[in-house]
Amino acid sequence: MVQTYQSPVRIYKHPFEIVMAAYQKRFPTCPQIPIFVGSEITSEYHSPDGAVEVLDRKCQLNVDAPYLVKKIAGVDYIYFNQKNSLDRRKRTLDIEATNISFASRIAILEKCNYYVHPENKEWTCFEQSASLDVKSFFGFETTVEKLAVKQYAANLAKGKEILEFFIEDLLKSGTTYIPPFQDSDSTRSPGDSAIDVSKTDDDQHSESQTETETQKEPVDRRLSTSHAPTASYSTVSQITRRQSTTSGTPKPSTSGAANGNLIHATSFDDPESKLEAEYIRRFLGQLNPLEESRLCELKYGLQTAHKGKLPNDAHLLRFLRARDFDVSKARDMVINSLLWRKQHNVDKLIHDFQQPPVLLQFFPGAWHHHDKLGRPLFVLRLGNLDVKGLLRTVGLEALVKLTLLICEQGLAKTEEATKSLGQPISAWTMLVDLEGLSMRHLWRPGVQALLRIIEIVEANYPETMGHVLISRAPRVFPVMWTLISQFIDENTRKKFMINSGESILNELGKYIDKQYLPDFLGGQCYCVAPEGGHVPKEHYRPVEQMGMDGEDALTSTYTAAYVHRGMPHEIAVEAPIVGSVLTWDFDVLKGECEFLIYHTNKKLRQVTPQSPTSLNPVERVTAAIGSVTTTSTNNFTVALDPELKLNQDLTIQERPVLFCEGDSMQGSHYCHRPGTYILQWRHPEPQTTQPSSAFDFSLSSSHKAKLMLYYELLDAHGFHGSVASLESCRSSFSSLVNAGITQPSVPNTPLSHKKDISIPGPSSSKLR
Repeated sequence: MVQTYQSPVRIYKHPFEIVMAAYQKRFPTCPQIPIFVGSEITSEYHSPDGAVEVLDRKCQLNVDAPYLVKKIAGVDYIYFNQKNSLDRRKRTLDIEATNISFASRIAILEKCNYYVHPENKEWTCFEQSASLDVKSFFGFETTVEKLAVKQYAANLAKGKEILEFFIEDLLKSGTTYIPPFQDSDSTRSPGDSAIDVSKTDDDQHSESQTETETQKEPVDRRLSTSHAPTASYSTVSQITRRQSTTSGTPKPSTSGAANGNLIHATSFDDPESKLEAEYIRRFLGQLNPLEESRLCELKYGLQTAHKGKLPNDAHLLRFLRARDFDVSKARDMVINSLLWRKQHNVDKLIHDFQQPPVLLQFFPGAWHHHDKLGRPLFVLRLGNLDVKGLLRTVGLEALVKLTLLICEQGLAKTEEATKSLGQPISAWTMLVDLEGLSMRHLWRPGVQALLRIIEIVEANYPETMGHVLISRAPRVFPVMWTLISQFIDENTRKKFMINSGESILNELGKYIDKQYLPDFLGGQCYCVAPEGGHVPKEHYRPVEQMGMDGEDALTSTYTAAYVHRGMPHEIAVEAPIVGSVLTWDFDVLKGECEFLIYHTNKKLRQVTPQSPTSLNPVERVTAAIGSVTTTSTNNFTVALDPELKLNQDLTIQERPVLFCEGDSMQGSHYCHRPGTYILQWRHPEPQTTQPSSAFDFSLSSSHKAKLMLYYELLDAHGFHGSVASLESCRSSFSSLVNAGITQPSVPNTPLSHKKDISIPGPSSSKLR
């Protein structure tokens, strides 16, 4: 595999001639570079006018390699050929270095370029690129490749320091000015005359006027391909030119929008295509040389291949960090994100999005000052978030748009923080309060919606989260964490910190200034985040109308069911081990019904019940007779197996509760025993104990209920260890990853949770 390096633009705030004089002091030896043993000139060329100088040097390096590698290679030193092409007239120096040693086994190519700053003739720019291709090396290919990359990276940072050392040495010795090269009259050929006899007077006047106008504008070194360096090294970015003021104070790039929206990209040869080292340090962060190289490679490669919008530099760096600075993987991630934005017209959607009143009132989240590192702080009272209510009222699309809006606001706030603090701020912090979290938050459509949102954010807004501070975590939290953590990137998971103890303010004070601690946690700072709470059912859209756009999690999860007198709707769920959690959710769309849960040790076969409308007249009479008989003799008959006897081989786990048209219920049941759990929806039993005096053959609509329901069994293996390990990090914020919450253990203690309605049994239910 070929290893490559591309440097950002480095600026020496000294004239080109001074920099060149300092550069010459590095030869023939340079004690400041220990591996550089020495050099000798093998050939040289000087033009008659003294403007052009070409030198070939043979350089000797003492590479710090393992003894075994040197012994096998049979050498103590490595030799390189370096070709320096200096053009004093153009004020450029091109350097090309290739390896002499092991040339048939290893191919090393390095190119460097010094040139005058496009806007300030008194400054000098420097760029560098290199490639390494280890073809074969006695079976040590990987070792040699790592060694070469390590040595190269270690010497990159020294290069500028050493050159600046020699510049200072020149200045101290009294050499403060070296005049630029100028052609003498005796060396000028007739072709150099200011008057071209081949042109007309009008042409001369036109060119003279153009030249005058050009002199009034900033100088651009890229006047023509014949008078400029190669395309790879010929220009610096307009960012650099904006930074290159006499004050020496760099300013952030204005190529990206303040809210983090995408910018319009230009071609690689455009003056805005280059990154400057000081700009990276001040506004993107302290990167090592290889990380700087990967950022340059990613940006320049995208500008070459992609004609259209590109993320700004800070966001490109986030994609690189998300892929461990693998340029190829980061490039694929950026391109996929750009395609996603284009396909869904994301920029327009976010610009035109107006939050529905329900979101403004019941979404318990808002931006709230900043943390101690200056990162923007977003507060989310997740325990008060009614996921089901919001999905039923505004739908998944509105929640996704709200999430994207928050992400874009976060990008804008990080950029503002970078400008105001004068240091790079690339991420924000989220404070998540879990007070009120219960098993109802494990509602499957809500979890599916959350996972879909996480997937979108991970793919398009990577590495935007600095810390996720989770406060007041109840014991049910590890169950939810186990369900969603596997879908969160590993780097992001490491940023989750949890606290479930009493000293919440003291612990939060380690991350957030006390003056900004939210009031709902006992702090003194008012938080504008709404309290959230349950969305009133009158705002709900009918379930039948949900998901018309094909994107809603509700329609892909719920199933329709019907309950008739004498014909309950039943679902048999087998729980093979103790500790599983049975969850359910249903809406009564029409009529009324009772809901209860049985348990039996007998395995049952799930049977799809027939609707009375599909029965023939005799079967309808039989069903009606059966309903009367059943009602009068046994109120707890299970249709899946009528032989089951209550209190013998059948027990009630959840007592019957009556639900009317429009009611909605979420609930869960902790499975203390293995076996089969039977969820039953049945027609309400009559209040009188006397048998009916007449049969009812009509099976009218008053005896029929329609439901939309969902159920799921959560496997105990998935979260038993989570519940136990949470106990080890209750007193302070601890990393969820370090806590090892997914390691299995076998506690025999049921989940503790608050019951929302009084229903006997180990369950957590919510009637709404």
